[in-house]
Amino acid sequence: MKEEKKPTPINIDNIDLDHMKTKTTDMPGLLEYAHSVGGFSIVPTKQGVIKGQALKVMEQQTQMQMDQIFDQMKLLAAQAKHLQDRAEVSLQIYEASMGFKPIVGQTYFLYDKENSKNVLSPISPKEWGEKIPFKSFVAEVTLLADHTWDVKKED
Repeated sequence: MKEEKKPTPINIDNIDLDHMKTKTTDMPGLLEYAHSVGGFSIVPTKQGVIKGQALKVMEQQTQMQMDQIFDQMKLLAAQAKHLQDRAEVSLQIYEASMGFKPIVGQTYFLYDKENSKNVLSPISPKEWGEKIPFKSFVAEVTLLADHTWDVKKED
């Protein structure tokens, strides 16, 4: 006759509950392996790997293009600021006193008079020597073809 096996009683003191936590889950359907006798393991397919790699490459490429566009935006903003500064200087020069007609490409010197009115002169501070007839030197400027002024040197 066949011997009948009796169930072994569970010794509660020998159960490691912290270890048991790593063996259980709230959502068994998301496990990578079979969680029941009749279950099957879920293994990533080549198609899943290919899609995952393609997604990663697409994200990297998109980020690279976004960074490039951002760099272009910064360059355009800097160019716009430079143009705005040139326009402000040009306005300041055209409001200044000048006793001559400026020539495109020539360098001139902007001075501040005592009465806070600017004067444009073809004479540099060095050419005046120690007796500059104005309150202060403001800037060295060159007339550009679009009739704005490029500031070469400011005081």
